[in-house]
Amino acid sequence: MTNARTRMDRKIALSALLAAACLWPVAVPAQVESPAVKSETLLKTSSAWNNAPYAAYSAGAPEITVLRITIPARATLPWHTHPMPNAAYVVSGEVTVETRDGAKRLFGTGEVIPETVDTVHRGTAGDQPAVLLVFYAGVKGMPLSQKAP
Repeated sequence: MTNARTRMDRKIALSALLAAACLWPVAVPAQVESPAVKSETLLKTSSAWNNAPYAAYSAGAPEITVLRITIPARATLPWHTHPMPNAAYVVSGEVTVETRDGAKRLFGTGEVIPETVDTVHRGTAGDQPAVLLVFYAGVKGMPLSQKAP
């Protein structure tokens, strides 16, 4: 009877051990490594690329617009203005931004262009197409840009 009892105790212990092993992943959450979140400030400014300071935002209901703009190689945009602050991230290529008074600056891949407000300007792509992501901080009903005379 002792052998039978010992075998029964072993079976119960083995069953309990197997049951615990099956529940282990549920009872103890797995430690999953996740990549660290990184934050990099690409631009923080209170003035445009030509050092013109930004004024207060327009009154009205805020409206954020994001455009992906592709300028063909060596193409020049028409002279224009923006009525609100905006910034363009250069995804690829390069673009030279200039004002009518002759101020110029070259921006390349990975750089951010803090656009001018109410200043006539234009952009010209380099030898490759320039792809820009442009973020406009306007108000409802406000045009993003206006052609200059």
